[in-house]
Amino acid sequence: MSVVALVPAAGRGVRLGLGMPKALVPVSGESLLLRAVRGLLAAGCVQHVVVAAPPEQVELVAAELAELPAAHVVPGGSERTDSVRLALDVVAQVAPEARVVLVHDAARAFTPASVVQDVVRAVEQGAPAVIPVLPVSDTIKRVDQAGDVVSTVDRAELRAVQTPQGFAIDVLREAYAAAGDIATDDAGLVERIGGKVHTVAGHPHALKITTAFDLAIAESVLAAGAPQNSGELA
Repeated sequence: MSVVALVPAAGRGVRLGLGMPKALVPVSGESLLLRAVRGLLAAGCVQHVVVAAPPEQVELVAAELAELPAAHVVPGGSERTDSVRLALDVVAQVAPEARVVLVHDAARAFTPASVVQDVVRAVEQGAPAVIPVLPVSDTIKRVDQAGDVVSTVDRAELRAVQTPQGFAIDVLREAYAAAGDIATDDAGLVERIGGKVHTVAGHPHALKITTAFDLAIAESVLAAGAPQNSGELA
């Protein structure tokens, strides 16, 4: 089964405060995007990656990924949902034989290859949608509009969701055809159409780099001597 990964990378990364798209922010000399795409391909089960870039920076992003001929860059949209939809539309051209599609955040640039492989394997074995997850370690409270605690949520059944999320390609196309609004979670769109979403184990290294603090964590781990050429922190 051919596998293609979609990477929506058209966001501005305002919370990082570095004045550039978050995907192009460097970590120890290489951008998050380059590390993320290289990591997907290095997993050995992804044949093509379609990156949705800021429309005005398509050439810049293409140059950033020039060393990876399996990476294809297309203009993204104003919202993440728009970018995924635009990238999904291109799959028929770059990988018409694809039956499995991943959606991955460039900000999760250090996702271990094992997580990518587990997601792909689960889809290939028949799961229509698959997400990597981690148990929630913090205590979770439900509060009202006044900020007062209403109840404490039982975290035993809660999971934090990571990427890549994997799908049978027809399932993701159906979910996006039915989507009429903005979504930050592709598996959530599958849930809306009644699809079953399976989980596999995530990994702490697949953290999403959103703030300057997250970026500092990634840089410090790399500085400690972790591999820098496989898309993994360890």
